[in-house]
Amino acid sequence: MLDKGLSYMSDYKYSIKNTTKIEREKLQNIALSYSTLDAAAPSEDTMKLVEEYVVGNIEIADALESVIEKYRDMGLQNV
Repeated sequence: MLDKGLSYMSDYKYSIKNTTKIEREKLQNIALSYSTLDAAAPSEDTMKLVEEYVVGNIEIADALESVIEKYRDMGLQNV
């Protein structure tokens, strides 16, 4: 669910409407290479969300929001 503060994301440079699937695949590969330089690989859930972005089903902002919410919820359970 897209936060009202992120509704401008459809006009974002990397939005689905401004990129091709090939461009989104390249972005995915670049982001993955950066994220694993000094950390563990993203979770399977996160990778599934990114794949949804690549195929054009969700905006990257929606994927990011879902990941943040997941870890926020996990943190609250551990308090």
